[in-house]
Formats: sequence, structure tokens, C-alpha cells
Amino acid sequence: MQNAGMKTDRPLRILFGSAHPHLPQMYGGAQSSTHELVKRLRAKGHDVAVLAGLTGAGWLGVRGRILLKLTRHGYVRDDSLGYPVFRAWFAETITRRVVQDFAADAVIFQSRLPVPMAKAIDRQKTRTFIYLRNVEREDLGGSLRGLANLGFIANSRFTAERFAETDAVHADVIYPMIEAEKYKVNSTRQNVTFINPHPHKGVEIALGIAAACPEIPFVFVRGWQLSPEQEQRLTDALANLPNVTLRPSTNDMRGVYGDARIVLAPSQWQEAFGRIAAEAQISGIPVLASRTGGLPEAVGPGGVLLDKDAPIDIWAERLRHLWHDASAYDTASKAALNHASRPEMVPEWQVDRLVDILRAPVPKMQS
Repeated sequence: MQNAGMKTDRPLRILFGSAHPHLPQMYGGAQSSTHELVKRLRAKGHDVAVLAGLTGAGWLGVRGRILLKLTRHGYVRDDSLGYPVFRAWFAETITRRVVQDFAADAVIFQSRLPVPMAKAIDRQKTRTFIYLRNVEREDLGGSLRGLANLGFIANSRFTAERFAETDAVHADVIYPMIEAEKYKVNSTRQNVTFINPHPHKGVEIALGIAAACPEIPFVFVRGWQLSPEQEQRLTDALANLPNVTLRPSTNDMRGVYGDARIVLAPSQWQEAFGRIAAEAQISGIPVLASRTGGLPEAVGPGGVLLDKDAPIDIWAERLRHLWHDASAYDTASKAALNHASRPEMVPEWQVDRLVDILRAPVPKMQS
């Protein structure tokens, strides 16, 4: 029975599950962190797979459409990432079958519709966890209250505290996994970098700062798709800002951080963690960010935090201070490096902690 815990050190069969698509059909913080976790777990001898949604895009979509018509599994499998990925149009509808077919010892549902996915399986036979990666309740697909035989993990103290308040659940905290070698650069320190020019991420604040600091070069890097109205607003604003360069989105963040002196993160929503801050700090790049959600945890002493609705002139003043004052910048850069190396961000520590959680007793009932 799962609630007794796993006392042996035998390798585990672990399944990560989400109704969202997985790489390469969808790129995001959750997908990147999951991918890196899976690889680390497999390197330690565990058998790990992913259950994900499927879209019709690309060769995976075409292949999936054909195979789903030819088979009766309700899902298709591919191993192109170096581990099994089970994909279905509606992953939540075939969760029980995949868990059984994979013979999982433990499953971790996350990101999109984790509640119905957890409810679909026999949680007395399979150790079951929900990894809380954001605080948008509509993504859960149901309430967390009163779920039996279920453990919780959160990607920040902020996320854990939010769900403790709203759903009375206890979650262990494991920060998103970030493989340093994928992000570490010797930056030329030539610009202020703002990633994902979307209203939620504070694009209006970023535009205002760039307008107030014409002597400083900025690079905006595309992220989420914008609506036609948002795209037009961005185009019109950038036409009057010759100090801002707009770059396309990329999967190689070293090319983004390679020229960054400061990363700007003026988010206007409650980030569960703030992955770009942690990525930047690996290379000693300080972050100017909003004091909202999990961003304060991600930034720590390695940057500057302001209220999300602080006046533009305050944002601009703090940015100029970091940009022009060599001593202040050096202090922030060293603090960023030190913050990035804290034990909780070391992948080896994160993997060992996760395995300990997966082996430990799961509460029979959350209060």
C-alpha cells in the first residue's frame, strides 16, 4: 500500500502527467523543468515517463493522428526525447490506462487538470502527488480539499503558502530544476533584457522604463503569442523607441543572456516562482523585478525588487543606478551568483529530495 511508504532503495517507476502538451509541442517553464528532472532521475536508475496532451502541430501531431486511428490505446508513445512520452488529445481521459500500462509506482500530476487526473486512478495502489507549479485555480480542474491518499509538492514557498491558505493542504517545496550549463554565459553586459513582452509580464512598465532611459539599450525577447491588439500596441510603441530591439523567441537562452547586463521582470501577475530570474543569476546577471508572487524568492538578494505598481520614474531610477554605478552593479552581480548556488537550487539536491518525498508515506487525507 502506498501510505506505508517505500523503505527499499530499489529504482522507482515514475510518471509525470499533465493535460498540457510536452516538448517539443509546447515550451514552457513546467515542460523544461520536467524534462530536466526526468533526465536526472533516469541517470540515477529510475524508470521515468511523461503523460501529456497532444496537438495536431508538427510531425508529432501528424504521426499521432495516424497512429490513434490505427490503434485502440487512446494514446501514442514516442521516445524522441530519450524517454517515453505518452500523448493523447485529452490526456485526462486516458490517465488510468497509461498509469496501468506503465505500471507506475508513483505519479506526479501537474500544470493542467491535475485534480481529475489524480481522481481517475487508484491512489491506494499508486503513490500519487500533485506538483503545484502555478496559482491559477482554473488549471487545477477541481478542488484540492478532501482528496485522500495524495501528497503535494510546490515550486516555491509562495505557491505552498497560497494553497495552504486556500485549500488547507501541506506541500513540500522543490524549486524548478535549472541545469546551469544550459544557461551559464560570460555575458558582454551590453543591454537590459526583458523576456516575454506580454501585459501579464509587465510590458507597459518595460516600455515606460525604456522610454525614460533612452541612453540604455534594451532587448525585448518574444514569448507568449500576443493578440492582434497587443501586437499592434507593441509595434506602435517600439516605433518610437530606437533603443529597443525586438528579438524572436528562442529555446537557447544562452543567446539571450549572452549580452544581458540586467534582466527586467516587472510582472503584473503573481508569478509562482520566476524562472528567468534564477536562470539569469547563474551568470551573475542581477534582476530588477516586481515584488509579487514568487519573484522575491527567485530574486532574493541578487537584484532589486519594487512594488509592481511603482511609478515609472522609480523603476527608471533603480535601473540607472544598477546600470551606471559600477560598485552597486558588482555587489548585485556577486549576490546573484551566490543566490544561484544555494543548495535548494542544486539539481542533485532537488532530485534526492524528490525521491525522498516519493518514498515517504503519503497522508491518507489532507485536512
